[in-house]
This record gives sequence, structure tokens and C-alpha cells, in this order.
Amino acid sequence: MHETIIILDFGSQVTQLIARRVREADVYCEIISCHAGLAVVKAKNPKGIILSGGPASVYVPGAPQVDPELYRLGVPVLGICYGIQVTAHNTGGKVVKADHREFGRTDITCDVTSPLFAGLPGEQTVWMSHGDRIEAIPGAQVLARSASCPMAAVHAPGLNFWGVQFHPEVTHSDHGTAIIRNFLVKICGCKRDWTMGSFIDEEIARIRAQVGPERVILGLSGGVDSSVAAVLLHKAIGKQLTCIFVNNGVLRKDEAEGVRKLFADHIGIDLDYVDASERFLGALKGVEDPEKKRKIIGKLFVDVFKDEAARIKATSGGQVKFLAQGTLYPDVIESVSVHGGPASVIKSHHNVGGLPADLGLGLVEPFRYLFKDEVRTIGAKLGLSDAVVWRQPFPGPGLGVRILGEVTAEKVRVLQEADAIVRAEIEAAGLTRAIWQAFAVLLPVKSVGVMGDERTYENACCIRAVTSTDGMTADWAQLPHDLLGRISNRIINEVRGINRVVYDITSKPPGTIEWE
Repeated sequence: MHETIIILDFGSQVTQLIARRVREADVYCEIISCHAGLAVVKAKNPKGIILSGGPASVYVPGAPQVDPELYRLGVPVLGICYGIQVTAHNTGGKVVKADHREFGRTDITCDVTSPLFAGLPGEQTVWMSHGDRIEAIPGAQVLARSASCPMAAVHAPGLNFWGVQFHPEVTHSDHGTAIIRNFLVKICGCKRDWTMGSFIDEEIARIRAQVGPERVILGLSGGVDSSVAAVLLHKAIGKQLTCIFVNNGVLRKDEAEGVRKLFADHIGIDLDYVDASERFLGALKGVEDPEKKRKIIGKLFVDVFKDEAARIKATSGGQVKFLAQGTLYPDVIESVSVHGGPASVIKSHHNVGGLPADLGLGLVEPFRYLFKDEVRTIGAKLGLSDAVVWRQPFPGPGLGVRILGEVTAEKVRVLQEADAIVRAEIEAAGLTRAIWQAFAVLLPVKSVGVMGDERTYENACCIRAVTSTDGMTADWAQLPHDLLGRISNRIINEVRGINRVVYDITSKPPGTIEWE
């Protein structure tokens, strides 16, 4: 139904950002593995093809390659970072190890007469991340260069190929989104007929076709993703849907009551509440490894949902066949090697890596290939209030991955109090919409302090606040010093068990937003 751009995934951690930028231009796209055969690509009837970045060096044995026939399909091809290098390597060009690596923001000079850079400044800043250098691509015209990269962008007419050594998909490239849009519109000739409005209509039809007359349970957290998913599914299948909210014992302060009130006041969907806090805390006893904590929490979620499915069957006579989740693209890319590609696994998410093979329930995941801001757009179009649409993200494992080391009821209490102060002060400062996430982390570190002329030896707490547009990359938020001072003062004075507060100034990458 839609013109399609195919993105071949060579294992970049930000491949999904390419898809995000394509969709921002109102063009439909799909990501498939670089290992998929040419027949798979042709079957999609693409309007254009984008080759992603990747972690390998093209000249290393076993590095993913591309079929040279790809460049004879009659559609434009854009190579990004590894994508330009693999094109050079497989078409008679040359790629070598660079004398000087380029990582981070880099200034380039570009040819604005090229359609790739049309309407953009001749001098601009882009994000580089490579240790290899292209020395030749057959028939290529140089479109951009940097001080260390003589072929920062090229056009090879004989291959119908356009390539950039930098990453236009990340927000650190000042005009990256416009460069991708130029490729889609000026080079591929896309009509731009993909919108979130069309997604809603098509996804409702897809859900109805997948579910049929069967019952569905949805694991609700009260966050943006699951809340919007609940409304979309309710619109699609009505009373076939049962939303289940599980108190896993590692929620934020007053979260359970807040979610129940939120759904009653703002959404109007019946909610089944299950208090399984003791069950979760018991299973987490003595566990310190973050991956084990995530797996335990994920498995217990599924166990609880299975129990609820059995209860629904016993009380209503209708068997539950599907489990719905608000899984997003970033969850998937960080948990598994997406689409069979060579991407590294960063961490498992409870709703991706934590699901067992014998789940016994079909999965309904309407947002599996969407990003947070897309889901917020859908929520607004479905009529949800700002209170729901603009809730800050909260991880599925909750405070379990914000308490470093073993999770105990006392540690949960301490962190709940500290986290509540952080969120309250951020809101009071009017920064809720400006900040992607702001929260507290309880560190497995104790330090000496002096309070009331007495020695203390208590926990350290870390404040984390980041800005982002999609969760795939993030910068630490430069909060006003007086705000940080108020947060620190309140936590130390009001939360028994904490005597030191620090602030995390790590961006993503190299860090992740959450600590575990």
C-alpha cells in the first residue's frame, strides 16, 4: 500500500534511527538483515535502499558483505558508514585502516549542488564513528570531505549509489535528517504517504486479523507505551481486551494507586490489579547480576499473566490466547540481534529477552517497530491527555535495575523516597517536558558523612537526567546548579539511609540511560 524504503541492517546499534528518520519524512520503511538474499529485497519492490552502519571492518574475514547485483536493481542506494565502505569493497574500490580515527562531531565541506545536500549549508557538522578509510570507489564523485576523511560523501552514478561516511541518522549531525529526506524525495522520488494516522487505521485492521474473536490480556505498566497500546487495542477489539496491572514491588512511590486512578479518570478502561510484590522481592533475594534480575522479573511477569489468564478462563469461560505488550524498537535493538543481523546485544528487556519459548500465548506488539515519540503522536491522535502521553519512560523491571546489587524491601523504600523528590523538583522547575528521563539510582556504595555533629555511614545516591528525542541516543541534562542543590539537600535531609548525592554526566553512547 505504501512506497517502501528497505534498510539493510549491518549491525549498527542505531539502525533503527535510520528507520525513524525515514518515517519522519512520511515514508514507509522496513529493516531486513544484511544476510537476506537479493530475492527478499526485490520482493519488497523498494523505492530505494539504505545500507546501515555496522561494527565490522569490511576487509576482515567473515565481515558481512553485499551482493553487487543490488546496485543493478534500478533503484537508488544510500550507504551510511559501513554501508559506503562495503560498497567500495565489493565493487572494485579500496578500504584501508585509517591513520587517524574519527569519532564524534566533525566539520565537513559539502557540494550543495548535489541533490543530497540541496538547500543545506556548504559547511556543516556531522557525527563520525569509524576507524577505516575509503581510498577509492569506481566512478565516484566526491560530494563532501573533512580534514581526516577525503571521501566523507560520494556519488557513484554507474552504481546508482550515494554514500556518506558519517551518521546522518543521529541527532548530533546538524542537518542529518534533511540529508536523508533529500535522498528519499529528491533522489528516490518518494511521495511521502506514511503517517501515524494511517498507521493507526492499518494497525487496528492488523490486530483484528491477528486476534480474531479471541481474548487478549495486556500487561499494563501505566507508562506511555502500554497505555497507548491499551487504548489502541481497546479501539480494535473492545471487550476482548483485559488490562492487567502487576505491582512487582519495585514501582515508584505511589505508582500502583496512581496508575489505577489514571485509568479510571483519563482512559476509562477496566483494570485488573494484581499485588505480586512479595513474590517478586522473594525471587530477587540475593541476586546482584543485572541481567539475572531482568530475566527473573521478566519470567515472573509472564507467570503472573499466565495465572491471570487461567483465572479469566475459570471465571468467564473465555480462554485467553494472546498477550499484548507495548514493546518498542529500542527495547528490541538493545535486547536481541534485530532481524538476524550482526548487532551486539546491549541488555535484555523484560518484554523481549525475558519471554520464554513456551509462553503459550500469542504476542500482540503493535509498537514493536516504533519509537517513543511516534507512540506519543499516536496517543495524542487517540485522544489521550498530556498526563498520559508525556509521562516519562519507566523501565519494565522498575527500580530493580536502579538499585545496583541485591534488591531488598528497605532499599526499595529508600530509593522510592529519593526518586519521588527528584521527580517533584523537576516538575516544580517546569522541566518535565524538556527532560526525557529524570530519576534516582541507589548505589552499592557507602560513605562517611557528618550530620548533627555525628558520624554517619550511609548510601550514596546518583541523580540521572537526560535529554533525548527517541531514547536511542541521549545527552546528560545540564540542570541548573540551584536545582541540583535543592534535590541534594532534600534527599539528604528527608531520606533516611542516604548521606551523599552525585550527578551522572554520561551521555548515551557510551553509557545507557539506565544504569543496569
